[in-house]
Amino acid sequence: MCHVIVTCRSMLWTLLSIVVAFAELIAFMSPDWLLGFPRSDSGEYRPSLGLYSRCLRIGSRGVGVSCGPYAGTFGEVATGFWQAAMLFLAAGILVLGGVACISVFSMCFQSIMKKSIFNICGLLQAIAGLLLMVGLMLYPAGWGSEKVLGYCGPEALPFRPSLCSLGWAFYTAIGGTLGSFLCAVLSAQAEIATSSDKVQEEIEEGKSLICLL
Repeated sequence: MCHVIVTCRSMLWTLLSIVVAFAELIAFMSPDWLLGFPRSDSGEYRPSLGLYSRCLRIGSRGVGVSCGPYAGTFGEVATGFWQAAMLFLAAGILVLGGVACISVFSMCFQSIMKKSIFNICGLLQAIAGLLLMVGLMLYPAGWGSEKVLGYCGPEALPFRPSLCSLGWAFYTAIGGTLGSFLCAVLSAQAEIATSSDKVQEEIEEGKSLICLL
């Protein structure tokens, strides 16, 4: 019989797992990792450069903005460091996405092959956090590439973006990485909450829907 068990800690873990996965995915796809210096023909507008995409103001008066991928293939990504960063980030996001899906079903199924689903997911989220961390450390190593020089000026070097500033996508990726480690910690609390004596008492009373604070 399937017992639907909902507690504050398990629900918080589920919601945060979903939010973290979406945040990392949105950051990965965004072109706003680096904000370049303003061009003379575009006023205060600052072009942006992402891992594989960019945004530029177009038109003789700079009235429109064109956003899209600058790399048609993986091999055309600005630098090998960014290619490696993309691989690590994509792997971390894939793991987080899988855990987010599993977390929804954790209200009904609390174990897989007699192993706690919360402990398994928490371990996966910690691994995903490590993958994301490696990806984020590789990313600034690619700031000396020719592509970045065109946005940040000729003085841009690895780990020194010169005229560029970091965009919201980079900070979102950092926040998602920290969030993945927080989820790993919360998973242990979710396990404790869903296996408490109060939950067992409710199960013994024959209840199929169990909601506890």
